[in-house]
Amino acid sequence: MVDQIYVIGHVNPDTDTVAAAMGYAWLLRERDGADTVASRAGAVNPQTAWVLKKVGLDAPFLLNDASPRFESVTRRLDTAKPDAPLREAWSIASRTWGVAPVVDEDGTPCGLVTGTSLFRLVNQLIGPNPKRQEVSLAEILEVPCREACNCDVPKFQANSRIRDSLNRILREEGDDFFVVDEKGLYMGICRQRDLLNPPRLKVILVDHNEPRQAIANLEEAELLEILDHHRLGNPSTHVPIKFSVDIVGSTSTLVSEQVEEAGLSAPPQLAGMLLSGLLADTLILTSPTTTARDKKAAERLGRWAFVRGGPLAGETLKSYGRQVLIASAGLSTRTPEEIVSTDMKLYEAGGFRFAIAQAEVTDLIQLAEHLGSLKVALTALRDKRALDFAMLMVTDVVNGSSRLLLTDEPPQLSDLPYPPQPDGTRLAEGVVSRKKQLLPVVLGLLER
Repeated sequence: MVDQIYVIGHVNPDTDTVAAAMGYAWLLRERDGADTVASRAGAVNPQTAWVLKKVGLDAPFLLNDASPRFESVTRRLDTAKPDAPLREAWSIASRTWGVAPVVDEDGTPCGLVTGTSLFRLVNQLIGPNPKRQEVSLAEILEVPCREACNCDVPKFQANSRIRDSLNRILREEGDDFFVVDEKGLYMGICRQRDLLNPPRLKVILVDHNEPRQAIANLEEAELLEILDHHRLGNPSTHVPIKFSVDIVGSTSTLVSEQVEEAGLSAPPQLAGMLLSGLLADTLILTSPTTTARDKKAAERLGRWAFVRGGPLAGETLKSYGRQVLIASAGLSTRTPEEIVSTDMKLYEAGGFRFAIAQAEVTDLIQLAEHLGSLKVALTALRDKRALDFAMLMVTDVVNGSSRLLLTDEPPQLSDLPYPPQPDGTRLAEGVVSRKKQLLPVVLGLLER
């Protein structure tokens, strides 16, 4: 884990952020020989799950917290059994830093043989009686290991965050601790000095640059690079990093351009994944965020993906794009809580903390049936996140319009250029992009 680089998108991942993480991790391995791991910061949504199944790929590694774990500083030392003669532990200790783990047959840690525990054993065997001082070292080394080990060594789970146990670690007298799995079985030993200065996870962010949209405890990671196509809200760094933000409709476009520049072509499955991210983010190249570069990237990825024998053989940009959009559209297949949280982003502006979620449908008629429950879920989201207000953008991907649901609409937003409807929503004709159409208007009103 110390040498691996995690390429990861934003929380509440959509298809573009998952595709970009997978594509960029592949490119860095192929082009640079980097040890990269494509990752995601949350559960995949229905559209992304459909795409992954369609192209025949597994979801990326789930990494929802960048805080170092005990496993990052664990060393799996050789072990001795409790009934084995002490000389076996002595032999192990001579090859380590002076400690020997004693582990039961079933893998449960029994204790540690250390210099302190050995001194305690010798004191017990010899004591103050001068006659006992004739006990030989050979006799001591035949004593069972269980009699020579410290059995009060703290145990920590390998996947637990180090930061959560720092107070306990500092209170302990010993410098060495057991690391166990979720069943309590031996995995290795860690040292206090390593726990106080653990290696940071190496992270590359794709499809976002704002800390509030990033993996939890990003500040504890080593941020190497950002590749994005959104507005700036980036975290501060201690050293310069590679930072690429460009005006295109999807991060998958940026990845595909770098693949071409490297003289490579993505495998059909991965090309299909990247194409899915591009078509989803640009609504099959019809969104106002779409650029000429996106159209060129779509043609490029289609050429790589629509090959004979590939999972998307026989498809076209239009036919496959419609399938991708339909896979995410609809309000009946998800709970109201999932609808308002699956594609949701947090923002701050003008002293307000707020969220804008987006859900895609094939027509806005179905909104009436779910309006009441969606308002309740949106209010619950506001309370859970301690927000000033929350907004849901329900977008008709066929006709290119949206309806807006708001909770606790601040006076500043009364001038939104979207007329109120009898049901309490606002009609946003021609608005389909949260990033390029809705958000700039909201920010402009809040910050004026």
